[in-house]
Amino acid sequence: MSYLAPIHRPSSVRYAIKLCLLDPEQECLVLGKGNRIEIWIQTEEGLAMQSSKPIYGRISMLAKIRPEGASTDLLFVGTSRFQYIVLAYNTETNELETRQSFQDVQEKHMRDSQSRDLCLVDPTGKYMVLELFEGILNCNKVLKPRKGKTNPLDDKFDPLRIAELSVRATTFLYTETKQPKIAFLYEAGAGGDVRLATYRLVDEKLSWSKFDTTRHRENDIGPLDEGASHLIPIPNDPGQKRYIVRNATVSKAYLGGVVVVGETKFTYLDDESKSIIEYSLPSPTIFVAWVAYDELRYLLGDMYGNIHVLTILTQDAEVNGMDLQLLGQISKPTVMVNIGDGMFLIGSHEGDSQVVKIDLDDIEWKVTVLQTMDNVAPVLDFEVMDLGNRDGETQSNEYSTGQARLVTGSGAFESGSLRSVRSGVGLKDLGILVDELEDIRGVFALRSTAQSQFDDILVVSLPTETRIFTFNGEEIEEVDSFRGLQMAGQTLLAMNLPDGMILQVTEASVTILGPGPSYGVAEWKPPHGKYITNASANAGHILVSASGTVLVSLDIKQGLKELAAWNLDQGNEIACVHVPSQVSGIGFVGFWKSGTISVLDLSNLEVIFSENLSRKNNASIPRHIVMAQILPTASSGPTLFVAMEDGVVLTFSVDKSSYHLFGRKSIILGTQHAQFHILPRKGGLKNVLATCEHPSLIYGSEGRINYAAVTADDATSACSFNSERFPGSVVVATSTSLKISEIDTERRTHVRTLPMGRTVRRIAYSATERAFGIGCIKRELLDGEEEITSTFTLVEDMLFGQVGEPYELKDANGPELIECILRTELPSSRLGEKGERELVERFIIGTSFLDEEATDQNVRGRIIVFGIDDARSPYLVSSLNLKSACRRLAVLDGKIVAALNKTVVVYNFEETSEMSGDFTKLATFRSTTVPIDLSITGNLIAVADMMQSVSIVEYVPGKGGLPDKLEQVAKDYQACWATAVTEIEENSWLEADHDGNLLVLNRNVDGVTLEDRKRMQVTSEMNLGEQVNVIRRINIEPTPNAMIVPKAFLGTTEGSIYLYSIILPASQDILMRLQEQMAKHIPTVGNLDFKIYRSFKNAERDTLEPFRFVDGELIERFLDLDIELQKAICQGLGPSVEDVRNMIEELKKSQ
Repeated sequence: MSYLAPIHRPSSVRYAIKLCLLDPEQECLVLGKGNRIEIWIQTEEGLAMQSSKPIYGRISMLAKIRPEGASTDLLFVGTSRFQYIVLAYNTETNELETRQSFQDVQEKHMRDSQSRDLCLVDPTGKYMVLELFEGILNCNKVLKPRKGKTNPLDDKFDPLRIAELSVRATTFLYTETKQPKIAFLYEAGAGGDVRLATYRLVDEKLSWSKFDTTRHRENDIGPLDEGASHLIPIPNDPGQKRYIVRNATVSKAYLGGVVVVGETKFTYLDDESKSIIEYSLPSPTIFVAWVAYDELRYLLGDMYGNIHVLTILTQDAEVNGMDLQLLGQISKPTVMVNIGDGMFLIGSHEGDSQVVKIDLDDIEWKVTVLQTMDNVAPVLDFEVMDLGNRDGETQSNEYSTGQARLVTGSGAFESGSLRSVRSGVGLKDLGILVDELEDIRGVFALRSTAQSQFDDILVVSLPTETRIFTFNGEEIEEVDSFRGLQMAGQTLLAMNLPDGMILQVTEASVTILGPGPSYGVAEWKPPHGKYITNASANAGHILVSASGTVLVSLDIKQGLKELAAWNLDQGNEIACVHVPSQVSGIGFVGFWKSGTISVLDLSNLEVIFSENLSRKNNASIPRHIVMAQILPTASSGPTLFVAMEDGVVLTFSVDKSSYHLFGRKSIILGTQHAQFHILPRKGGLKNVLATCEHPSLIYGSEGRINYAAVTADDATSACSFNSERFPGSVVVATSTSLKISEIDTERRTHVRTLPMGRTVRRIAYSATERAFGIGCIKRELLDGEEEITSTFTLVEDMLFGQVGEPYELKDANGPELIECILRTELPSSRLGEKGERELVERFIIGTSFLDEEATDQNVRGRIIVFGIDDARSPYLVSSLNLKSACRRLAVLDGKIVAALNKTVVVYNFEETSEMSGDFTKLATFRSTTVPIDLSITGNLIAVADMMQSVSIVEYVPGKGGLPDKLEQVAKDYQACWATAVTEIEENSWLEADHDGNLLVLNRNVDGVTLEDRKRMQVTSEMNLGEQVNVIRRINIEPTPNAMIVPKAFLGTTEGSIYLYSIILPASQDILMRLQEQMAKHIPTVGNLDFKIYRSFKNAERDTLEPFRFVDGELIERFLDLDIELQKAICQGLGPSVEDVRNMIEELKKSQ
């Protein structure tokens, strides 16, 4: 059984729209990313995401509608499963609510439209048109509000047939009548002329038009530019009066027409006067998106990432011509939106989305990028790199802790890049205070005077001394003394007190220091023969442990007056103490022997409440305690965190009145105890930084406590440091240095980018070189012609800097494209001490030649073997010409397996010298169509076929003089357009297809008949809704209590990264039933059906629900629900709400 959870959500922006959804006076931006609706608002810092809502469907269209009399807009959303919903924003609940929904408007016998699904609303806002199928328009009317009815649209869409089948673009025109005009840019027959036709959508009686070509077609213009792709409707001049002169010798073109955007020329049509104006472009360009700057100027983006300005030249309302000028460079746009005030959203599928500023009224035109939104899409290839185990091939389960990362080849052509994707909380170093400073025990931030508004003193505690640093504006200085602070020993605690006092605790004493000139105000020393081992304080009290056997409470306001002392019994020493800063009069103490913590009254050290922390078969000891207000006080009291010696962290809720502990939970952060450091947060809340093997930030979000990895692998201590130069920063001590950093407040996926300016087609990682071998394809436009070049180069694994010199693939046969890259070790021509061939690292590349440009039509691809020289530059060892493209490469027992067109071939490669080698064909297998991916385990080769799913082929070495051979031992006989495959366990493979489905195929080796053994069985299947380009297998040993075992990462065209896992048998039932319960109870945007959303669907068959697949995204939403809904879900499930919550936290941690 399978479990799939998102690691990185879709980042490709295909759909965007501006509307007044939230407030009548404020426009917002709605983005459609995969299956998520994101709402962005304008702030002083730029666009900020206000909310992100998942829907049960892949978004295929967005539109805005506003019924007559409404103060805000409604959002119309369509999905790829032909489900349509109208959403309104509820200001009371701050949620999107469904006003109307339509199901199943599709006609299965119809062919999909040539362009993507399209939704249009006419300029008056009264009519809506959906373009989904060839020759069909689905039309609806925006209704006026009626008593007792809230539906903004008619109850059903009316299908209207049109004669134009191959429609490239559709738009409404501006008209002065009540009959909207619609224009179609279409091809007249297969390979025919490109033409423009216009119709009235409704007749004089406001009934739908019949779209009869002879009676209702008002214009039919052509032939137009063969590359015409877009229509731009031009608004009327508000003061324009049209006078149509019959039988005029020369008709004039006025505003209110449409521009046909072509590759070599633009055509303007005034549909009323039928006058046409043409404009030839200075150089051919392929345009991909446009947006209006104002009524006469339009911004157009082309496929090379250039942005142009189209100006409609007019005299009064008469159109005289057009002009196009190059403005600048942007990401290749998929959608462009005018945000207002000269700002535009450039939504991109192949590059980072941007917010740009453009002022065409300025003398100097320029494009200023104000904001960039990281986009990993499309993920063409990636490698999983374990930072803790770079030299090993086996991946450990380190992604959730931030210790592993995925390096992706993302984007395309000019927007191509390498991306490092890592989970956790980012730590950005602002500066290093001291380098080569070892064994830092603690750091404390102070303010030098009572009037100081910022932290300006840093106390650093070492085993044998204390060092002090002062901060004065830009200057940072280490001083020998400050206000009488003791510097000859280790400082256990240093903090500011009211009235400018400072509290310092060392092993020998507790001291209150004044501003001077006589610094000592009060002092307390432990009993004779004792020394202070632990201390914690707030503004009123300090709790001190002396030699672990005496506990003393001191009153700070009374000059360190000893309020009470507690001599502990022999053997039950004090392990840790804590005095919370936000609550006066109480303290916490943890004990070694009993493994308990107690809440104490600091006035007399009497026990208010005790909690036994020992667990079954475990006597772990509490080593550190803090209490902090993590969640808002309106919803929760403070939380107590206890770090146990074995790496477990326990959490308790603290009753605000009785100080009793309840709601115990636990999480494992490592194998050794953590140290807690409280960091302030806005609104009086706190975060807690836990330093251990895997540092974590503990923070509150959406009503729950979250644990996120921090990218500070060797942090040992930390403190908040709000200095004037570094406001809101954190001082972090590591094993070797002291630095000032900025830390994120919440966990997120961290993406670091190396722009390449070319497509990063394939990636292979070399642990030996500590570098990635990348195959890139560069596209350039030279003198109006496109030129393609491919290169192979190395980049560093950490900084992504290029190493060595790139190798450019140049061949007399024409432009060559890199299809695949493989890193492996092969026998070299050098002999070792025992006479055997030494293994050397080699990169093997498969290529293809562009068919139409290949000089020799018998050579369509190559297999190239590269070595790496001492300068870390690739050099050619040998190459093999092929009669077809090489789509994929793999290694089987030292032999090269190549996926060619219709054939899988096994080669033996023998290196004859460092610069030469011979290929020998050993065996071949004839695939059904085109093999697209390979997965090898032992002697078994899983072949993913472009059209015919997966075949399992066994490599059989020849015996007795017989040749080697490849035999098909199993096959999935269903039609499936496969994109990737990998083995997930013995005799089981995970396959992805073109329709966004995931299938788990099992080979039935114990079948009764030969046919049973050869026919693969589907054991799990679901629809992901995104095409998976790459699947990378990982090998992880499950922990004893694990519920799932991660098996593979998946990268998609939309920029998502998923983790696929196998559910262990003991957890299958509970997870399946939990998914069933959550699908029933969780309210969803549009009330779409979860089972339909995740059900398998392709051109051949569809199902009603996912089969043996658990959606981790749905399961993890349990943590965000209110307690009443959680209880409803858990009713009849078996485990309690807390058990389910802990179970899901563990599931997230195992990802």
